Amino acid sequence: MRLFTPLILSCTIVACSDVEKQSPQHAAADAAVTEATPELRSVMVQHFGALRIMMHQGDISAKVDMRDLADRPNLYALGAVAQLKGEILVLGGKAFIAKPVPTRREAMDGQVSLDTTMQHEAALLVTAEVAEWKSYPLPDGDLTKDELQTFIATQAEVHGLDPSGPFPFMIKGMTSFDWHVIDWPEGDREHSHEKHVTSGPHGHQDSTEVQILGFYSDHHHAVFTHHSTNLHMHVLTDDRTLAAHVDDLVVHRGAELFLPE
Repeated sequence: MRLFTPLILSCTIVACSDVEKQSPQHAAADAAVTEATPELRSVMVQHFGALRIMMHQGDISAKVDMRDLADRPNLYALGAVAQLKGEILVLGGKAFIAKPVPTRREAMDGQVSLDTTMQHEAALLVTAEVAEWKSYPLPDGDLTKDELQTFIATQAEVHGLDPSGPFPFMIKGMTSFDWHVIDWPEGDREHSHEKHVTSGPHGHQDSTEVQILGFYSDHHHAVFTHHSTNLHMHVLTDDRTLAAHVDDLVVHRGAELFLPE
């Protein structure tokens, strides 16, 4: 091994001398390039459980106890209750757990109850802690889900976030959306997206003031986004009568996008 040591040292010395002999013009050019291409920021996103485990293995057991995440005022999270018995949304440390109301008749009518405690376990949970958000206006006119996805990625890169994700985002404003709150039948191990949507209360809200929390990533398909989208979104209406998973949406004029500062 000692025979290689002088070669390593020699290479190191040559490399250092090359830097020292670099012309001032080249050094200035390198500095300019560095300043013009700042490193993109990333956001710490954690996930517990994965969609593919649910869909392919039928594993809907608890992966995290939400009580372990209590007392975090900067926590933003979404997911599904253990055994797929409801939807989870956490905004600034405040929980909004959507569950079907107890009676079958009311559940068929699309009624949802909200529990604001953290006394729940999750089969899937995606989390981030954000101390500050910055708002950006959306383009004039309505935006479909696909258009919103493109706009979010573009704005993320413009404002210094890694556009591949993952990162959280919020939408506030007037939105029309399709929604569901999962209520999975006990013992059913045959999962499909359609069955997830129709197993519990579901419906459409037209032109409603809402707050939406989402997570964007182009490389977490079948983990916390479905294979056909880079977005996973949950919604809370401003009157706090409904929290749910967003299946599709149109964001209307005047709404705003929020990204981590």
